[in-house]
Order: sequence, then C-alpha cells, then structure tokens
Amino acid sequence: MAQGQGFGFGLGKMKELTEAIKKAQEVQQGAARLQEELEAMRIEGESGQGLVKVVMNGNQRPLDVTISEEAMKEGADVLSDLVMAAVVDAYEKSTGTMREKMEDLTGGLNLPGFG
Repeated sequence: MAQGQGFGFGLGKMKELTEAIKKAQEVQQGAARLQEELEAMRIEGESGQGLVKVVMNGNQRPLDVTISEEAMKEGADVLSDLVMAAVVDAYEKSTGTMREKMEDLTGGLNLPGFG
C-alpha cells in the first residue's frame, strides 16, 4: 500500500461518517422521546357535527368513543356509518400528526420512508 492512501477514504469522508453517526444517535434519542409524546396525545375525530366522537393517541390506539343520544336515535345503519366516519377522522388526524413529528425528527437525513 502506498503511503497516504489509507483504506480508500480520507479525513473528509471520516468526518462525514462521524457526523452521520452523531445524527443517527440524535434521531434515535428523539424517536424514543417522540414515542412517549405520541402515546400521551389525545386526538379527537368526530362525525355528524359531533354526534359521534372517537379519541385516539398519536400511535392510532383508540382511547374513547362517545355516542350522543341523538346519534342513538338514528338507527343501527346510520350509527354504524357515524362511528366509522369518526374513527377514520381520528385515524387520519393521528397519522398526520405522527407523520409531521417524524418529518421534524428526521429532517435533512433523507431516510427512506420518512419524507
């Protein structure tokens, strides 16, 4: 091996590698904090102008369902539609929140599936 050639990369590449490792560690720590934050969130979805409400956390785990007396009078088919619409609303809000938080966390890294 000729003098000064090393293993095919110089100090510039080593600095890039060190920075990438440092950023990955920061993301890992941030992901742990984010997981706790998402778990603690309460995100509400609703349908029928509030006749049915569904609450999920930031990880899309259902936490609560509230069905108004007026919704109960609508009959099984309509009530089923209202519950489904409220679940979808809560799910979309929850996944949107999760996506935004993950993009903030991984911003600038160009990780596959995160951006």
